[in-house]
Parts: sequence; structure tokens; C-alpha cells
Amino acid sequence: MKVWLACFLVLFALAELFDWLQEFNLPLPIYILGGAFLAVASNYDKIVGSSTADSSIEASLEQPQLDSLTPSINPISLPISNPVEDVQTSQTDD
Repeated sequence: MKVWLACFLVLFALAELFDWLQEFNLPLPIYILGGAFLAVASNYDKIVGSSTADSSIEASLEQPQLDSLTPSINPISLPISNPVEDVQTSQTDD
């Protein structure tokens, strides 16, 4: 019974919060300032310059050495099965 009551209260609170958030409006300048702040924050490293850039960023830009690009010594051979026409003709002959 306690679990049902707790679930009901949580769902009721979420429904009321969702209803309140739908009616909540911000003026357009707040959206513009928020977008500008997010743009500056996401591009902070590019705006400040590479003089403060970490050497780990430069290391990550180097080409990685992959061993999987070298050709394999043992090639893989796949058997070729009979075409569908040959199988159908052999079944009709039986």
C-alpha cells in the first residue's frame, strides 16, 4: 500500500510540474543571450587561442598507427555454393 501511495504522489507531482512548465515562458532576449552563452562556452578553446591549448590535444590530432591495415598473411577463402538454378533442377530430377 505504501508503494502505491508513493508512486501516486510521485506521478502526480511530475504531472503538475509538467503542466506548470508548459505555461512557463521566457522573453526572446533571454533565449538569445542563452544561445550566445552556449556558443561561447562550447568554442572557448577556439576563441582564446591555441597558446593555452594542452599538448594532449595536439597528440590526439596525429594519425593513429593501426595494425589492422596491414594485409593478413593467411587469406580467407570462402567456398562457392551451387547457384539456385542448379539446386532447383536437381530437386526436380529427384
